[in-house]
Amino acid sequence: MRVIAGTARRLALKTVPGMETRPTTDRIKETLFNILQPYIPDSTFLDLFSGSGGIGIEALSRGAEHATFVEKNPKACACIRENLAFTKLAEHGKLLNMDVLQALRSMEGQAAFDCIFMDPPYNNELERQVLEYLQDSSLADEDTLIIVEADLHTDFSYVEEFGYELSRSKEYKTNKHIFLHKRK
Repeated sequence: MRVIAGTARRLALKTVPGMETRPTTDRIKETLFNILQPYIPDSTFLDLFSGSGGIGIEALSRGAEHATFVEKNPKACACIRENLAFTKLAEHGKLLNMDVLQALRSMEGQAAFDCIFMDPPYNNELERQVLEYLQDSSLADEDTLIIVEADLHTDFSYVEEFGYELSRSKEYKTNKHIFLHKRK
């Protein structure tokens, strides 16, 4: 896994050994950031279920002002710290080593993020819990782009009842990205 573009371009990132995380492949990450590029410069980026931090680090490398990483696995947090230091992006990142919902509650009252990305473990409905929390949170407003990486067969038919508008969906062989905004 490597950084695709920006100030840390071509730098190889460490990943967490074992099967606990699923790093987004370089090809999918490149496609994702081609879609996200208009949103990234000078943005605040929230990377939930961060794993090795590859998505948030890519955002920083491409010009995000700040990225907050949320990951509860201590081994993954150590990997994120190493990757931030190696890419020389640590001063623009903040790492919260805790459960995602606990982290969201701890940040409540802060300004809304420009982009919120989440890649939760598949088929546990964690994305649903996060989207339900964010519907009334100060961390996301109508201008926040929320991106969810999920299994290809994950059902998102409920998002409208939570007050979201599905603006785009991008499917790959085994997974997909959906792009949401809160309805105005």
